[in-house]
Amino acid sequence: MLKDLWTRSIIINMIIKSEAKQKALLLLVAGVALGFSRSPKNYFTILRGVAREWKEIKRNKLVRIVREFYNDRIIDYKEKDDGTVEIVLTKDGKKKALKYQIDEIKIKKPDKWDKKWRIVIFDIPEKKKKIREALRDKLKEIGFKELQKSVFIYPYPCEDEIDFIIEVFEIRPHVRFLIVDSFTNEEQFRLKFELI
Repeated sequence: MLKDLWTRSIIINMIIKSEAKQKALLLLVAGVALGFSRSPKNYFTILRGVAREWKEIKRNKLVRIVREFYNDRIIDYKEKDDGTVEIVLTKDGKKKALKYQIDEIKIKKPDKWDKKWRIVIFDIPEKKKKIREALRDKLKEIGFKELQKSVFIYPYPCEDEIDFIIEVFEIRPHVRFLIVDSFTNEEQFRLKFELI
């Protein structure tokens, strides 16, 4: 489900190897709510917003995952007026879930180029070498071209996406985002991005 999980786990200091846990966490961040009865003796009485992925996770396994998430402070319970309990992500849980969503990030290409360049410049310390390499790989993956070793360029609006990547990798002090009208030898990049 998530390519290169082991590498990213080292980079983001979080390891969730179980595919069922990954699905559960991603679905929770998407707002899928589970309803529990008030009685601790009963299993689920309500399973709202059931997605196909939930159906693929066996009930006993899901209950165990939810307990583990609660013990790890990834989720919390919120009692509703009708007596059911809703599972919500904690601040920590949202942060961890976002780390998995980075694989899904895409930049929407507008119909017309605004003739501005987006440049990402970074100077990440040697002790964070793996994060630096992960950032390079991610920028290439989403369509950026390398201008220099630690300078990447893209022609379309993407500040929110870059901001998200910076947050996930926790490298804000080491990265700058620029929007420029032109730079020397930009014609070769117009060709690379098929803007001519």
